[in-house]
Formats: sequence, C-alpha cells, structure tokens
Amino acid sequence: MRVIVTGGSGFIGSALVRRLVLETGWQVLNLDALTYAASPASLADIADHPNYDFLHADIRNAEAVEQAFERFEPDAVMHLAAESHVDRSITGAKDFVDTNVLGTFTLLEAARAYRDKRGQAADDFAFLHVSTDEVFGSLGAEGKFSEETAYDPSSPYSASKAASDHLARAWGRTYGLDVRVSNCSNNYGPRQFPEKLIPLMILKALSGEALPVYGDGSNVRDWLHVNDHARALEMVVSHGQAGHTYCIGGDAERTNLEVVTAICDRLDAIRPAETARQAQIQYVTDRPGHDQRYAIDASTIKSQLGWTPSVSFEDGLAQTIDWYLAHEDWWRPILDKTYQGERLGLSA
Repeated sequence: MRVIVTGGSGFIGSALVRRLVLETGWQVLNLDALTYAASPASLADIADHPNYDFLHADIRNAEAVEQAFERFEPDAVMHLAAESHVDRSITGAKDFVDTNVLGTFTLLEAARAYRDKRGQAADDFAFLHVSTDEVFGSLGAEGKFSEETAYDPSSPYSASKAASDHLARAWGRTYGLDVRVSNCSNNYGPRQFPEKLIPLMILKALSGEALPVYGDGSNVRDWLHVNDHARALEMVVSHGQAGHTYCIGGDAERTNLEVVTAICDRLDAIRPAETARQAQIQYVTDRPGHDQRYAIDASTIKSQLGWTPSVSFEDGLAQTIDWYLAHEDWWRPILDKTYQGERLGLSA
C-alpha cells in the first residue's frame, strides 16, 4: 500500500506515520507544510527508513499537491493536515478557513484529477478525511455523538472542520470519489504539541506555574490515546467502506478538572514538590462558545471493523506523563522557540 499522509509531522500524523512505516510496512509520503505545531523530531528516527519519504509542501498549493500525486502514485490519501487549536481559531480564524477549508478543497481536487487519470486502477483508491467530534457541538448530561448526529459547530475551528467534512462528502457523492470520514474524540499521548491541555498542564506543573482551568473545570471530554487512533485510521483505510463515516472514541469521559488533578497527583507521586501541585490550579474566565460535553459512540467501527481502544485513560495518562519527564530534549526546544513572548493557550 502506498499512502500520502498530509500533516504527518503533527501529533496524530506522526503517530500514524510511525505505525504505517514501522508496523504495516506501507510506503508513506508525508506531505507537510511544517507549521508551528509540526515536529520533525517526532519522525527523526525513521527519516532514512526505506518506507518513508517527506515532501515539504502546503496543501493549499495546488501545483505541489498535484506533483506529489503524480510522483508518488498513492493508493490512498489520509488527510490530517489542519489548524486545530480552538483558542487560536478565536483570535485568528482566517488561517483555519484557509487551511482547513481551502486546503481540503485543493487536496480533493487533486485527488479527483489523479483518480480520473488513473482509470480502472482508481477502483482501489481511497480518500480518508480525518475530522473531530467538535463539529457536533455540545452534548447535555446524557447521550453520545454518532455517525447520525447533526452538525452544530461552536468555534471557528469546529466550523472550519465541519465545512471540510461537507466538502469531502460532496466530492464523494458528486464525483464518485471513494471518500471516508472519521470523527474522533480528544487525543492524547507522547509527542503532543504543548499548547493542548495534557502536555501544557504537565509542563506547567513541573515548572511551578499556575495551572489555568477554564470556568469551573466541569467541561467533559472523551479521551482517546493517539496510538489507538492511529490503529483505527489504518483499519478505516484498509477495511472501511466508501461513503461511510466512522466515529472513534476512547470510552474515557473525564472533566477537565479531573484530568488536571490526575496529572498533579501522578507528578506528586513520582516527582514530589514542596507543596501538592493541585495548589497550582487557577480557574480562569471561560472561553467563548466553550462546549460543555463531548462523548463518542464508537459502536459502528467496533462492530464493522473490529476496532476497540486498547489503552485505558489511567494507563495512557501515566505513560504520557512519564514520556514527557523522560524526553525534555523533545519538548524543551519547542517551548524555547515557540513561546518566547507568546501566551500559552489551552484547549479542551
């Protein structure tokens, strides 16, 4: 299998690329613009692997994307490239529309042209569009998102992803492109860019800084280990059906406050400080349009493809904290380069 992965140097993308290259033996072209959240260091150990190739290109650049298709001749595209930080979308929505909407359009058009040129062999060509549960809006105290849930995005980020989801499905229905869409819950794990909730709290707790929690910390998220997500995406490309949507969740609902306190407790146990780290928690003004609860019903991918999450949240969080403690050489350069004079945001 020959696969183009867009955004393969990002958090989820690098976990997926590593799995495809090292465990499945697929040939992978990582097409990435290397924006601020990308981390080439996450793939440094496979940079010279015979199954891996890298192309520095932006999905909005139609010529570069078309050339990538012609040169690599993929059997599938796994589209993960996106602006993904909610706080940043509130203060700078244009980048999210440009990349998530126009970039997806450019990629779909290139895929359609490539499919048409490929002819009969195109029957085996698939386009997986990777999205988020945030497109569905906010849940009440009961219920879960499923493949039938209506869209109701709340932030510029989720609206841009909702638009790109609709584009992908439209290219399937109008042009007959084999499009598959996945909507996942909050990912966590090693190598996550330290603006997202879990790595941000780990690093702030270690440095003795305040741990900002939006509102009263009661917002609920379903947490999915990134390696479980990568495995699910591989299965959707390998065994999924054209035109189908797959919701992927970790069956691990936690309030934001529960996540932050669990991080504090783990760090206190393995790297004690003078005072318990929960004392660093600071409640801050809630962000605009903050959805109260997300939860995923993953029964479709479980029943149709046989996927289930394999990492419990407790084990995954402990492993993640341990990884950040052991890999300051990975995150320290990111902090020093990215956050000089820049506000640390959080997203959950």
